[in-house]
Amino acid sequence: MQTDQNKLKILLSKVPEVTIFFWIIKVLCTTVGETFADFLNFNLGLGLANTTIILGIAFFIVLYLQFRTTKYVASIYWLTVVLISVFGTLVTDNLTDGMGVPLELSTAVFSVLLGLTFLFWYLSEKTLSIHSIFTKKREVFYWLTILFTFALGTAVGDLYSEQLGFGYLNTGITVIIIIACVFLAWKFLKLDGVLAFWIAYILTRPLGASLGDYLSQPKVNGGLGLGTTVTSVIFLIAIFAIIIFLAVSKIDITAKSETTKTKQTFGSKKNVLVQTIVALCIFLVVGVGGYVWRSNDLASQSTASQTTLAGQLTDFIKIESDIQNDVNKDNFTSAKKSADNLEHQWDTSEAKLRKIDGTTWTKIDGTIDVVLASVRSSNPDASKSKSALSHSLSIINKVNK
Repeated sequence: MQTDQNKLKILLSKVPEVTIFFWIIKVLCTTVGETFADFLNFNLGLGLANTTIILGIAFFIVLYLQFRTTKYVASIYWLTVVLISVFGTLVTDNLTDGMGVPLELSTAVFSVLLGLTFLFWYLSEKTLSIHSIFTKKREVFYWLTILFTFALGTAVGDLYSEQLGFGYLNTGITVIIIIACVFLAWKFLKLDGVLAFWIAYILTRPLGASLGDYLSQPKVNGGLGLGTTVTSVIFLIAIFAIIIFLAVSKIDITAKSETTKTKQTFGSKKNVLVQTIVALCIFLVVGVGGYVWRSNDLASQSTASQTTLAGQLTDFIKIESDIQNDVNKDNFTSAKKSADNLEHQWDTSEAKLRKIDGTTWTKIDGTIDVVLASVRSSNPDASKSKSALSHSLSIINKVNK
């Protein structure tokens, strides 16, 4: 009887079985979410606000369809993951770029929100296992958790890769090492499976973003130069192929009786609590320690005279002036190449400049984003590009005096 009930719960579950394909498609969804958002924002010139509105509406429509289904449907589920990945990323990007909220604050807030979601989920349902998602309440907790993991992953990834200057490639490699350690701890040191799953799930966000940026960014920026369009198409095809494979093979809905065991003894609960506390302490020590070390290192690189950005922005003025000249000549091919150089130089200098004056840096960063979006648009509007460049140059020149 218990076995039959377990099989019934799996059939009613709204999420897939966790296999190697789950993790592959999760990273692919995260990557394509990152590159597709950049495609809409920059290549189509929609801008951050319009991109957020469009993808936000699409996300809530697909999420509604996901809640309407009575069982796991691969196409709807993974489309929801793709869109929640983009939406969660855009939430953080809007807070950072649109409202000037520091990444440190975003990281702290989303960490608390994620922790509270886990807490209320467990207090209500007595389990955090994704194999138990067969009620509406648990599904609400599940997707709320996923949203916060993407928002938190974006904040942490941007904080270390951009603001602290570690770079996407180094950040990605670090994340891979951490995930490997978590896997080994689960495999050989009896780390709780649910705890290991959620740690890995959070970390796949910066991993996917690093992979997407590495593939799509121009070679001058340290990437492979595939572009957001090509990268998005490649990963969408890969996602589609895997979804078809899963739909045919049914690997991700194969019943395994052990996956539905959600009850725990007092001893096991106590052990999981200890493991969770230890894991949190390790991440806090390593994360905060790395942040403090890198911040002090950046501070030591700045001389006492560099208390403002005055005199630090001359190179960016020259690059934007070159772009402006190309736009005036209607030479957008050359302007786009200079825009790639502007993005590369700005990203490379971010850690140092942001340390000097984070508020002013954020203001300038917003104007540069508008310049990049207008110039790189698939159908660039000369008047919009000129207006964006004039506005950006006026601010940078004023700050640089």
